Amino acid sequence: MAKSEKAPKPPKQKKKRFGQMRETYQLTKRSDPKIGLILLMWLVIGAAVGAVPMLLLSAWWPFVVLSALLAGVLAVTIVFGRRAQRAVFAQMEGQPGAAAAALTMLRRGWKTDPAVAFNRQQDVVHRVVGPPGIVLVGEGNQNRLRALLANERKKHERVVSETPIHEVIVGPKDGPEGTVPLPKLVKHVRKLGRNIKGPQMTEVLGRLRALDANRSNIPLPKGPVPTNLRGARQQNMRGR
Repeated sequence: MAKSEKAPKPPKQKKKRFGQMRETYQLTKRSDPKIGLILLMWLVIGAAVGAVPMLLLSAWWPFVVLSALLAGVLAVTIVFGRRAQRAVFAQMEGQPGAAAAALTMLRRGWKTDPAVAFNRQQDVVHRVVGPPGIVLVGEGNQNRLRALLANERKKHERVVSETPIHEVIVGPKDGPEGTVPLPKLVKHVRKLGRNIKGPQMTEVLGRLRALDANRSNIPLPKGPVPTNLRGARQQNMRGR
């Protein structure tokens, strides 16, 4: 009998994950230089909080040390995830395509189409389809965006008139009333309600494909946007 071929070795996920964490840490440190000291402080605080109840329950020191270590790592993971996400948003804010990058954090149950429309001044409208219905997200000049959003709403109402359509304009933290800061965009979109379910969403997406078929290919405006939020997102998810 012929010798069975050896199965290919799986990729080294640990090295890949470590590299991703290191990249996320370096990105965070650019806008948060004291992140190392802050994480060390939370490691000590978490370890102390984890050790105290174990000392009261058990005098076996290996168990106490292990509990303290796990509590400290958990505290560091939570703090690092939140500060990393905040740092990424701070570096993205104001850059072309930043809203599209932020919307990539909407995963299961959401469909994001970046730059479904834009004008000559590169004001852009992105589209998100999810439980709230259709969300048109504009980034750019607020005055020009209102006309662009109104035009997109009319186009969408022709094919999905029974589906709720929401309009969101992304703006700076101290921007005019009615705008949503980039760091709060995903949270704001998720809070728009639950108006359609899975089968309805499939039907809506089918109708939107017919609408998009009549559009020309629209590239995202060029710009140095850090669109990879995967590292920060994974750190934040581990802390939940």
